[in-house]
Parts: sequence; C-alpha cells; structure tokens
Amino acid sequence: MKTKTMGALCAALVISGAVAANAAEVKLPKNMAWTAYNTGTTGYNQSVAIGKALKDKYGVTLRVVPGKNDISRLTPVKAGKVDYSANGIATFFASEGVFQFADSNWGPMPVRVLLSASGSAGLSVAVAADKGIKTYADLKGKRVAYVRGGDALNVGIAGMLACGGLTYDDVEKVEFPGYGAAWEGMVNDQVDAMFASTLSGPTKKLEASPRGIYWPPTPHNDEKCWGGIKKTAPYFVPRMITKGTGISAEQPYEGPAYPYPILMTLAKQDKNEVYSLTRAIVEEYDNYSAAEPAAKGWALKNQLLDWVVPYHDGAIMYLKEAGVWTDAHQAHNDKLVERQGVLADAWSKMDMKLEGDAFASKWLEMRAAALSKAGFDPIWK
Repeated sequence: MKTKTMGALCAALVISGAVAANAAEVKLPKNMAWTAYNTGTTGYNQSVAIGKALKDKYGVTLRVVPGKNDISRLTPVKAGKVDYSANGIATFFASEGVFQFADSNWGPMPVRVLLSASGSAGLSVAVAADKGIKTYADLKGKRVAYVRGGDALNVGIAGMLACGGLTYDDVEKVEFPGYGAAWEGMVNDQVDAMFASTLSGPTKKLEASPRGIYWPPTPHNDEKCWGGIKKTAPYFVPRMITKGTGISAEQPYEGPAYPYPILMTLAKQDKNEVYSLTRAIVEEYDNYSAAEPAAKGWALKNQLLDWVVPYHDGAIMYLKEAGVWTDAHQAHNDKLVERQGVLADAWSKMDMKLEGDAFASKWLEMRAAALSKAGFDPIWK
C-alpha cells in the first residue's frame, strides 16, 4: 500500500509538473487586436478588461477595434487584419452563410470559438405590460417589431414567436430602421414586443414608462415551446435569469439566452497561439472579472461546449488539459466541422455571376439541398 501511495504521489507530482510546464509555455504575441461591439457596450468593456489582464500578466498590448455592425466586426477577421473578434450571434450566421453572409463576398466561414461569456442575463422578447400579454402565444394579432437589417434581432423574435406556435405571419409586423428606434416605438405605444438583453438600457425606459414591461417565460420543461425555439433559432439555451429589468435573484425569469460576447477566430489561426490565449483568459479570470462585473460569464464552468459553432483545436487542447472536454464534446464538435465542410462544398459550386436577391435565393436553395442530403437540418431555407 505504501508503495502504491508513493507511486501515486510521484505520478501526481509529474502531472503537476507537466501542468506547470505548460503554464510556463503560454506564449502570446506582444501586440494583438480583436474587434468588438461599439465603445461603451458590455462586449467592448469586457474586451478591454481582458486586455488589461493580459497586459498585466503577459505584457500583451491588446487593441480592441469597435465595429458598429456584424459586417464591420468580421471584415477585418476575413481580411486577416485582426485574428479574433468578441462577437455576437453573427458568429453562427457567418458559419452558416446566411442573412447578410448569403452574399458573393462572404458565404459560409470556417469559424471557430475559443471561449464565450454566459452570465446571469438573458436575451429575449419583452412586451409592454399594458397589453396583458402573459405568454408568447398571446402575441397573436399584436404589434411586433421588425428591424430592417437586424437579422439577430428578428431571428430572436421569430424564435420567441415559435415558442408560442406563431410566426411573423400571425402578428402585425411593424418595421423600424434600427434597434433604438424600435425601443422608442415600445415606449411610444407604436409596437408591443421587441427583442433585447434583459440588462439593456432601453428596457429600463419601458419599465419606467406608463406602459411597463413584462418578459413572457419560456418554461424549461415546455417541450413544445423549446421545440419551436430550437427549430427557428437553435443557438438559444434555457437559463434561469437573475439579472435584468424587473428581474432579480428573488424574482428570476425562466427564459432564453445565448453566449455574448463570443470570442471567435478562423480555423486557420495558429493552434498554439489559440491554446495560449484560451488558457490565459481562463487563468486571469479573477483579475478581469473583478474589474468588469459583466465579465463573470467567462468562467470556465459557464462554457457551452456542445453549442452550435465548433471550437478551435487550440482551445480544445486547453479544455482537455483543464479536464472539461469529453469524448461526447469531441463527437459533437466533429459533426459541426463536418457541417461546415458540407457548406463549403456547396459554396464552391455556386454561380458567382448571380447578383443580389437572385444570388441569395439560389444559395439558400443549394445550401438547404446539400445539408439535407448530408443528414443535417438546414434551419433556414
């Protein structure tokens, strides 16, 4: 027994030494850049906080480049001018080659995730409390916002409508030029439902207005509701939300969410650098999350390892080392990579002479056919 115990101790010391050696091998370039949402947003602020932690520990100067929309955030990544983006759900849309990426200049991208933030806030559709709407099914015939060019917002709304067995055809669609205008419309009684983060500023204005605010629940045990959401917007996950307008730990909201920000790169990015960056962000968590409370969602325990976008091989190296990556996660990741391969093959056969709506329509047709033939759900047709 003593011999076995000593052997186990020696093995533990060897493992400990190996981990320590790996930690010492974290190598990052002295200058890095990634894109993020506009200055002042939580995504930008979290990126800056992570950058300071990397500077303090590793001497890295991180330049955070703000981008006002999905295209402006991903264009530098596509062009190779920056290697990473603290992005939103356009990470998934880019991987799939849909919406603004259903364009001859874009198409499906070999997107890879390093890490993401899943905190206590939610991303859902709020309604004006003065309409007596208690479930998403109650939105039938009501005024629902539609933001021109706001794919992430509109698909999110469609997902919550699907929870109630509805589509945009079942409601009065009210178009707005932007997110802010739609929320002004909520306060001004021009529309009754709009998508938002539960922590966003405009929701507080609605709460303080005569109309008030209410978040219809998406009960986590309601298979019909979640079946509709997953069919329409599969990136949503159920979460007990404890932070937001009219929401607290004492009055939680059984709702939907998805990670934000999502730190992404392309598959070609250097594996060892991605490993080092992933490890550094995990190990410096206490430092940047203390400086920016919203960054607590980056904790290792909060990572969605079987989500809708594949992880980078370098990130997987660290996640395996950290003991959180399983064979099931790998199998799931492999299927996502296979899906991207099907999309890339279909894209290679596209007629690039088509333009505008004709191009997008033909691509969606070819995309759906290729995915269906390979046994994947196209989601969008």
